[in-house]
Amino acid sequence: MVRPARSADDADLAARDAALGVVRAALERRGGLEEALDRPPFANLDERERPFARMLAMTMLRRLGPIDARLSGRMSKPPPETVRMLLRLGVAQALYLDTPDFAAVDTTVRLAGRDRATRPFKGLINGVLRGLLREAHGEDDPETLAPAWLLARWRAAYGEEEALAIAGMIALEPATDLTLRDPADADALAPALRAMPLPGGSLRTALRGDVAGWPGYAAGRWWVQDAAAAIPARVLGAQAGEVVLDLCAAPGGKTLQLAAAGARVTALDRSAERLARLTASLARTGLQAETVAADVLSWSDQRKFDAVLLDAPCSATGTFRRHPDVLWASRPGDIGSLASLQSRLLGAGADRVRAGGRLVYCVCSLEPEEGEAQVRAFLERRPDFAVSPIATGEGGAPAPSVLPSGMLRILPTQLEGGLDGFFVARFVRS
Repeated sequence: MVRPARSADDADLAARDAALGVVRAALERRGGLEEALDRPPFANLDERERPFARMLAMTMLRRLGPIDARLSGRMSKPPPETVRMLLRLGVAQALYLDTPDFAAVDTTVRLAGRDRATRPFKGLINGVLRGLLREAHGEDDPETLAPAWLLARWRAAYGEEEALAIAGMIALEPATDLTLRDPADADALAPALRAMPLPGGSLRTALRGDVAGWPGYAAGRWWVQDAAAAIPARVLGAQAGEVVLDLCAAPGGKTLQLAAAGARVTALDRSAERLARLTASLARTGLQAETVAADVLSWSDQRKFDAVLLDAPCSATGTFRRHPDVLWASRPGDIGSLASLQSRLLGAGADRVRAGGRLVYCVCSLEPEEGEAQVRAFLERRPDFAVSPIATGEGGAPAPSVLPSGMLRILPTQLEGGLDGFFVARFVRS
């Protein structure tokens, strides 16, 4: 069925309405952002409308703190949430996307007029936006970019200067990092992808848009993977012919790395839907791995492995460069409950390691309870495991990330252009 063509005005409003839907979903629940991008109203947009809608939604999320700080000074009391979302939309367009002021105000007011609940607030929205846009606006205060409770945690863990530097990166759109199936392809692929090599072998490309059209994608010569996310599989040191278990494996970048190294990989994840994406990536790259949809805490398979990689579920606060929604969808209580799960998963993963084998534990979190504290508790419980120190530069790890203990605390500021925050520890079983 062919949909009737929409007017330019209708398309403009539809794209903005879809962006609002994406932001609402992102703020309501963890994982809501990705779900919303696959469902209406975003999925109903024309292909030409989607890039703007996505950029608008991501800008709102990256600048949510400063936007709210600006709005709070214009109103004596908070408006209804639906109205506040529209105000955020207008500010994001005018201050951060170079939309002409009149267009930012007009489209926002017209969107308000479409909904019975927001229609009575058209005058308020018009007045607040026009008043705010008449003011001079400087750079955003880094203290407003992160939720106050998270910034306080980063101050306690890393100090004032580092915490503000991390927060300052929230507003920046990151480049795309690629992991190569064959590292020897780097010289040939880099020019075609407008990419620069990174320590460890990743490529950072200046290309934007749909990756499926980029050189080498269809041939399976690379996959998208943040430079930091590629480090844990490298430091596991999987060798050709080794039997390796990748736990919590989906969406699968680390599985692909291990398979490309020649290991015989079992990729386990409790989500069959997420494993389907991994299976598709294996087919595209021509790599092989056994995939198992199961919870490792109740997995009945009794095999032991030469090496086990556990990228545990976590608060994911280190991924804010690509997923700014994690900052606003997370709650302080999440960290404790996730740490409890990580402890159980770490024990289950350790049980799968053969004598003399290796275990790598990692989380894409900036929170010490999910990293350093988790390892201290694990070593107390499991005297049969010892830390296997990671050397400076090993796997592409930034030099400042190597802790005296031989573990890695990767911060987003440790590479020019940024990278995800990660904690990585490697153990050997006696």
